[in-house]
Amino acid sequence: MIRSILLTASMIASGSLLSQNLKTVSYQDGSQKLNGLVTSNAGKKLPGVLILPAWKGIDEEAKTAALELEKQGYIAFIADIYGEGKIPANNEEAAKSSGYYKKNYAEYQKRISLALEQLKKNGAISDKTAVIGYCFGGTGALESARGNLPVTGVVSIHGSLGRDQSRKNEKLNAKILVENPADDKSVTPEDYSNLIKEMNEGNADWQIITYAHSKHTFTDPKSPDYNETMAKRAWNHTLMFLKEILK
Repeated sequence: MIRSILLTASMIASGSLLSQNLKTVSYQDGSQKLNGLVTSNAGKKLPGVLILPAWKGIDEEAKTAALELEKQGYIAFIADIYGEGKIPANNEEAAKSSGYYKKNYAEYQKRISLALEQLKKNGAISDKTAVIGYCFGGTGALESARGNLPVTGVVSIHGSLGRDQSRKNEKLNAKILVENPADDKSVTPEDYSNLIKEMNEGNADWQIITYAHSKHTFTDPKSPDYNETMAKRAWNHTLMFLKEILK
């Protein structure tokens, strides 16, 4: 499985699969143009997975995940959260842009909701959809649950677990899987315990899997944090969760 994933990532990097297997879908949030990507099985009436990318926007990890999910029988759609002309060029810009949407979470939820509409327009079965997200996108996966967007479940992959504690804990309808690297310095013990409290008070169906010897971006082969063993386990856990809730 991991060999296939890594091979796919390599081929995407060379451009040999992207043009064949992922199609650009343009959509709007008011006057802001957004450019998502959908897998080649669009229109086939299959379970769907929305992918929320990390803080620099649509990247190779998101594209690789989309192609692998297509092999598993899902329509995958990668959301464009920032919009055309607003993709961060570096870490400083990414921190500023992602921080804006974390603070203005209703706007983040709206952008996710618009992408979900595109996923369903491209054939995903309405009551068989899920959201997965990496890093900033992992935060978005949790915001999908907090906003009670119409999805069956969400997977937060090394996402930020903290949020403004002035927000009231609400009922959480989506099933929640959190894949948390044990050595993620961006997640404090308070963030962790507050999330558990939030999910319990929301009467959620939830689970947290913590991956040993893993730093923040442990699933990304291009990151110095990459942990191949734990990345493989995390992906298998994601697939198992999606199979349970969508098929």
